[in-house]
Amino acid sequence: MAKIEGVRVKPLEVHCDERGWLFEILRCDEEIFQKFGQVYLTAAYPGVVKAWHMHRRQTDYFCCVAGMIKLVLCDRREGSPTKGTIEEFFAGERNPILVVIPPGVAHGFKCISGEPALVINVPTEPYNAAEPDEVRFPAHGGEIDYDWARKDR
Repeated sequence: MAKIEGVRVKPLEVHCDERGWLFEILRCDEEIFQKFGQVYLTAAYPGVVKAWHMHRRQTDYFCCVAGMIKLVLCDRREGSPTKGTIEEFFAGERNPILVVIPPGVAHGFKCISGEPALVINVPTEPYNAAEPDEVRFPAHGGEIDYDWARKDR
């Protein structure tokens, strides 16, 4: 269960046999599906942070399919009961999940594996270069008070 209102997490079921494996990421007949905008793949090298940004209209559907990431969310929505809440998810090969990120929730991730991490996003809107639906914040030392350093618990 996610702490931030509107964020959804779907554990992904991995189907394995002697030929390999498969898992479905998102289906149009699922309750969490809204609409299709585009699909893209992004990569991060080990230790690299890709943060922060958020959208005004777009919902993102993040799934790390290779390596591991620490995906961090921060609720920036005025009037949200979880405004200011920061939430971490560890996603990837060892924990296959789909995280649904609503508009107004800033997000970023750090590759925490020894190999590059590959993240698939299925946003509800296609990218518009002329009028991008995104707000960017510095990854370190900006408006979002978050330390990307490893936390030994």
